Amino acid sequence: MEELFVLVIENDPIIQAMIDEALCDGGYEPAVAASGEEAITLLNGGQIKYRVLVTDINLAGSIDGWAIAKAARQIDPAFPVIYMTGAAADQWAVEGVPNSVLLVKPFAPAQLVTAISNLLNISGAPLVPPTA
Repeated sequence: MEELFVLVIENDPIIQAMIDEALCDGGYEPAVAASGEEAITLLNGGQIKYRVLVTDINLAGSIDGWAIAKAARQIDPAFPVIYMTGAAADQWAVEGVPNSVLLVKPFAPAQLVTAISNLLNISGAPLVPPTA
């Protein structure tokens, strides 16, 4: 069975642990980065083929979740992206990449696992940021 690596960018250790546990329980292999800079390094490193990007939007450092998703889409235009935010949901329509999912914090861990499964199995209508 193919390992499904998920790159998670979240700087809150409590949320990191919750996501890590949920993804492991869901059969995924999470790799957690705490900053946008670290995430870009992992994406560009090519050591692991990540299947999904899960990123918080507001991160420490100069690179936010919007920029990380755009970098992932430069590597693969169909790269599945899930954004997590407690404060930036209203910016998704403008900043988010097409065919992405937005989870507003707080969310149940099962919602994240379901969102990943849906993105990996998508075959119907595309999920796009809502229009204002």
